[in-house]
Amino acid sequence: MNEITASGNTVEEAVESALKQLSTEKDQVEITVVDEGKRGFLGVFGSKPAVVRVKKKQDPVLTGKKYLQNIVDNMNLNIDIETEKSGKAITYQFEGERLAILIGKRGKTLNSLQYLAGLAINNNHDEYYTVITDAEGYRSRRKESVEELAQKMAERAIRTRKKVVLNPMPAFERKIVHHILQTRGDVTTESQGRDPRRSIVIVPILE
Repeated sequence: MNEITASGNTVEEAVESALKQLSTEKDQVEITVVDEGKRGFLGVFGSKPAVVRVKKKQDPVLTGKKYLQNIVDNMNLNIDIETEKSGKAITYQFEGERLAILIGKRGKTLNSLQYLAGLAINNNHDEYYTVITDAEGYRSRRKESVEELAQKMAERAIRTRKKVVLNPMPAFERKIVHHILQTRGDVTTESQGRDPRRSIVIVPILE
């Protein structure tokens, strides 16, 4: 039970009643006062109870883990999911067998899982969380590949003195390209198109 409506002589009593029934603490719930109640004459005649609606706050980490676990279970994969939360960033690390299936070609499946988990979490919470999914250190290897590609394409832009358009990338990979090429003084970068077909354009700085 995650939500309950409770009543009491006062709002405070109604809240306490709800907390006991939910077996939780006040800082773990959202409280909505439905009716503040009415004390009545001599505290009896014409009195009206206070009514509150109390809902447990959802844990974003748990929300994402349950969502991802349901997907891998339906794929008949024996996968464990380790979680890590740092500020507003949540990382889900897949561990088990046949992880290549979850990674997919060029990480497409892993990227899709990351995108969907982000939707599942952020559609149910007021605060925005960045979600990262990883398996077998793929993200680290992919970061190195993206950085190498960015430098190689920058050299091509300088050599040909023409813009170079990279293949569409997810937002976090585009960020890697922007960041690594900021250290150079001979090219600039810009983005074009819309997700999921948004891509990086490397522009040479001509003298």
